[in-house]
Amino acid sequence: MSLPEPTPAPLPQSPSEPALMRQARRLAQADAPWLHEEVARRLADKLAPIRLQPRTWLDWSAHLGGGGALVAQAYPEARRLIAEPHAALAARSAEQAAPKGWASRLPWRRPAAPAVWVPDAEGVPPPWSHGGVDLLWANMVLHASADLPGLMARWHRSLATDGFLMASGLGPDTARELRALYAELGWGLPTVQFVDMHDLGDELVRAGFGDPVMDMERLTLTWATPEAMLAELRTWGGNVAHGRFGGCRTPRWREHMQAALSNRLRGPDGRLRLTIELVYAHAVKPVPRAAVAPETRVALDDMRAMVRRPGKS
Repeated sequence: MSLPEPTPAPLPQSPSEPALMRQARRLAQADAPWLHEEVARRLADKLAPIRLQPRTWLDWSAHLGGGGALVAQAYPEARRLIAEPHAALAARSAEQAAPKGWASRLPWRRPAAPAVWVPDAEGVPPPWSHGGVDLLWANMVLHASADLPGLMARWHRSLATDGFLMASGLGPDTARELRALYAELGWGLPTVQFVDMHDLGDELVRAGFGDPVMDMERLTLTWATPEAMLAELRTWGGNVAHGRFGGCRTPRWREHMQAALSNRLRGPDGRLRLTIELVYAHAVKPVPRAAVAPETRVALDDMRAMVRRPGKS
């Protein structure tokens, strides 16, 4: 007797696409958040044991990720490409990546600027040659997608066979103190529902990745005042949770919130404390395998990968 395949548990509700786009336009006007740059440094430390040496790499959500210089330092000979989820972020990335200094004014010394790609722009093909990139770097992206399975499928298509993914994001313990306070006061959810790292690993496998390695760590961040904490939280993005309050809050409500934060989140040292859970993901795109069946159809690109694997360092 055969048992039915188990139904995968649904992922937590993701932020809505319109909310993400509004947030992207605002964040394009600012620098990458401090937290994103710190997570990029920690993710870059995980590159050291990897023996693969990419010739091309795709910096996914490069401006907000804040880790481009770290990957370029690890792989100085690799060609960098950029993918941004919104035209405003693409313009900011193109501006930052443009050659600068005296060498940029000499045509024979001018370094080539990385190509910037907006994946959802109609009719715009990816900027890499046939076959995909060797490394896809996606810092602080795992929690910020309205369609995580679709995003992982796109990442899989963007990678060359034997290419590898390095990604990070926020886990479910992030801002647990703030979410508990909001629930107690009946204010709804102040964040999206962050995805557990085990569910992320399952999604990577479903997307076709091999050998996924998931890791997590928790940080405790502190601030002197509620105003300082709220100011930094705004640099991380915004409340894009489903069901968030749709109107404008009053100054009296803001004073009430700041008093509640000061009373409930203050630690023994007198500073406000907030837990941040970081999730890291590493996976490779394996050689495709044809299913065993009386008749099997294989895409031409997959057939090429099966019979002729690219050279590895």
